[in-house]
Amino acid sequence: MKPVRWTSRVTAAAALLAALGVATPAMADPCDELARQLAEQIDGLKVGQARGGIIYLAHPAASVVSLGCPSRNRQSDFYAATPQKKPSTEFTALVASAVAQIFTIPKKDALRGAKRCLDRIGLIRGKNIKTRYRKLDIHCARTKTVTNITVSREKE
Repeated sequence: MKPVRWTSRVTAAAALLAALGVATPAMADPCDELARQLAEQIDGLKVGQARGGIIYLAHPAASVVSLGCPSRNRQSDFYAATPQKKPSTEFTALVASAVAQIFTIPKKDALRGAKRCLDRIGLIRGKNIKTRYRKLDIHCARTKTVTNITVSREKE
């Protein structure tokens, strides 16, 4: 008679637990964890559905808010849009708070970068502004009905 190895016993135990429907602890997705932390830190921010590497969020100061999960060549993306032509201070504070937490930079720097991009939109520079601030790629755009901002950072 052959001796039973411990690896086969562990495999058999795992199969038995799976058959009985006992859940084993699983690791949370880092992107889901980041969205949960954002919701805890920012008042009024709620986590919505996740589809295709994007987690949709909701906040009263913005019409659309989303968090893009990291990919091979980029870290997380943060996107926010408001129906106002001139974004409110609540909107810029939301963007600054989220960007500061996602990219681990001081909130003061995140606020300055967001304001700098949003203030450049206009008659002279146009309605589609791309800028770089503190190694962040910031893209602001305005249409007739929406002003939006996207903040991302490439992996080095």
